[in-house]
Amino acid sequence: MNKKTLQELRKIVGQDQVTTVPEELACYSYDGTGQEYLPAAVVFPGSTEEICRIMQLASATPFTVVPRGAGTGMTGGALPVAGGLVMVMSRLNRILEIDRDNQIAILQPGVITGDLRKAAGRHGLYYPPDPASLKFCTMGGNVAECAGGPSAVKYGVTRDYVLGLEAVLPDGRLIHTGVRTAKGVVGYDLTRLLVGSEGTLAIITQITVRLLPAPEARSILLVLCRGMVEATSLVAGILAHHTPCTLEYMDRTALAIVQNKLPFPLPEEVGALLLIELDGQKDSVALATSQLTKFLQAQPGIIQSRTAESADEAEQLWAARRAISPAAFSLKPHKMSEDVVVPRSHLPQLVSCTEALHRELGVVIFTFGHAGDGNIHVNIMLDRSIPQEVRQANTAKQLLFEEVLRLGGTLSGEHGIGLTKAAYLAMELDQSTITLMQEIKRLFDPLNILNPGKIFPPPIDSEKH
Repeated sequence: MNKKTLQELRKIVGQDQVTTVPEELACYSYDGTGQEYLPAAVVFPGSTEEICRIMQLASATPFTVVPRGAGTGMTGGALPVAGGLVMVMSRLNRILEIDRDNQIAILQPGVITGDLRKAAGRHGLYYPPDPASLKFCTMGGNVAECAGGPSAVKYGVTRDYVLGLEAVLPDGRLIHTGVRTAKGVVGYDLTRLLVGSEGTLAIITQITVRLLPAPEARSILLVLCRGMVEATSLVAGILAHHTPCTLEYMDRTALAIVQNKLPFPLPEEVGALLLIELDGQKDSVALATSQLTKFLQAQPGIIQSRTAESADEAEQLWAARRAISPAAFSLKPHKMSEDVVVPRSHLPQLVSCTEALHRELGVVIFTFGHAGDGNIHVNIMLDRSIPQEVRQANTAKQLLFEEVLRLGGTLSGEHGIGLTKAAYLAMELDQSTITLMQEIKRLFDPLNILNPGKIFPPPIDSEKH
């Protein structure tokens, strides 16, 4: 990026809001995948108008732009693979409005998801999507990836709460999509198109979300099982008669790496665990807890089921669950985190597949995640400095994807395609569908300057970078 372009950027946002210092560039060169691509510059816009002007400059020059939230993505969506400019949205971090009467919030993309939850709670309202990183991930990234979380089994994912968006197109034009009302069918649903588009079509600058009344009460049940198959076999039966707001699963290895965070020691024979949360009115939660407890006590393969005895114990359980992903690096220095989804009735086959891959290929694999909606995080651990481990891990990933699709599932439930899954896109989508998606990308971004190299790149050695 030449000096003239950098000077123009500084005129737009201010001298202190553009950096080319190598040490500072390195801070925005990586995401949750652990891969690194150094940008030429980083900019911190402070308004929608500044973003429009930056994109006008980018399309006229041209240079590539990669929008970035907190960098917590797990598929490389915020990596500047073509260098260029990383646009960090952290200054756009205000909740602009919470309308209690109409149960909506209007906010900027740099708002931390957990902060939105807290702000809504002060008005007696509730924003349900709850990715594990909610204490530091941002709403712009959540919208770009269509983030989910444990509560998706009852409440759905990010796209189910986004009513409208303000966004800047690659050429600098500003668009407004959707509504702030409960209904709206005027024209094409561009809001749904942008949600989950991974920053490849437009830069989101404002978000309107719907909120719900906050639940009055919660109850957490812990179900200790002898094995992975026994635990996952319970899921379909639980959901046939009960409506938990979360139904999480952890295998033996996942439990082992966070055992120091659990509020109590687990029996040695525990091979997997289900974490079930119920919410709603006090009386209904008490009744549902009693009914679910009776149901579980009658099931085979369960060592013990118990209810969290206090709010502190419940919080400790959730803290342990959210710590699994970062704790994984105690096993190996690198990981492939695959967020596959299968129909809930096929969860036992999925976890059996991961056990078979572990035995046959000698790779370290563990599983946890959102069993309630069939979304299991399969973590393939490796040391990228050892070529044999890289080969075996890639083989395991390919075979895992083949089994997921055979079971009627999908390759990504909430992480997106980004960089790390791009080479596998054609396994799930036919060529006509992929071509149509590429044509939509070209319509929005004919110069391919906005987050290039994501979703549709050629099969490259992205896992080895």
